[in-house]
Amino acid sequence: MIIPLLKGLATTLRMVFTKPITQQYPEEKRTPFPRWRGHPELTINEDGGRRCVACTLCMVVCPSNAIKGIVPAEGTEHEKYPVAFTIDLQRCIFCGFCQEACPKGAIKLNNLYELAQYDKQALILDIDRATQSKPQLRLGDWL
Repeated sequence: MIIPLLKGLATTLRMVFTKPITQQYPEEKRTPFPRWRGHPELTINEDGGRRCVACTLCMVVCPSNAIKGIVPAEGTEHEKYPVAFTIDLQRCIFCGFCQEACPKGAIKLNNLYELAQYDKQALILDIDRATQSKPQLRLGDWL
């Protein structure tokens, strides 16, 4: 009866003097692994234009129908570009099929993991909100 008590006390004292495992979440954010798949975003070129050519392959291959409303338009030099592009993050399962299907590398999965919102409309991204802010691709790309 006393031996299990001493073993439990020894375990408790050992844990008192070790570094804690938990993180203080809102202040300390965890860095995701390089292969982490966050929500999809549209990439831009070095000149600031979107890479997307509105081929709708990402919309066709999406198993959860999270990508909708791709409206193509044609430019002055007969190049195609999207006028409207909608990603519904409530439906997205973060599978990465859209990234694999894109022939121009225009859609990439980023490393964001905080998607909790009070308003559901904040999780529906239009073409402006789905476009990344600076022209850089994810470094640890998993493809």
